[in-house]
Amino acid sequence: MFRYNVRGENIEVTEAIRDYVEKKVGKLERYFSDAPDATAHVNLKVYTEKTAKVEVTIPLPYLVLRAEETSPDLYASIDLVVDKLERQIRKFKTKINRKSRETGLNTADAASLFNEEDNDNDSELDIVRTKRLSLKPMDSEEAVLQMNMLGHNFFIFEDAETNGTSIVYRRKDGKYGLIETD
Repeated sequence: MFRYNVRGENIEVTEAIRDYVEKKVGKLERYFSDAPDATAHVNLKVYTEKTAKVEVTIPLPYLVLRAEETSPDLYASIDLVVDKLERQIRKFKTKINRKSRETGLNTADAASLFNEEDNDNDSELDIVRTKRLSLKPMDSEEAVLQMNMLGHNFFIFEDAETNGTSIVYRRKDGKYGLIETD
């Protein structure tokens, strides 16, 4: 059973907010066969530009669940954080199940945390499409232009200066990032 530590910055944590957090985060307990004795640390922050940030950290045996989300609505942020945490749990379950099948290792301790009837199989990690591409030498500015022209969130290219493979991507803040390989 989760215990809740709900803190607010620039906001008073009302009983309604606390109940909503406990109800939503409490839904995560259904993924566990024996609900672990853990404390869900929830930080609620409201900023002057009328946005609300929700951070949730749940330390568990074998993993730490952590997610944060910012949106104009506090309740929407809570919903989005819970969705992220559910994806993390499903991903971890799939990883544990796959590792135990492939290697025969005893991952039963970690796997025993989860409900058996809630197995999502491995459908989340199935590769449904493969693309092959030849990398064109270019600089990062041209790669960003190509990415925007295609309407993608990332673009892989060969760096003309280093001849290494690089990736440009669009960040959540609207700016661009560059990943270079050795």
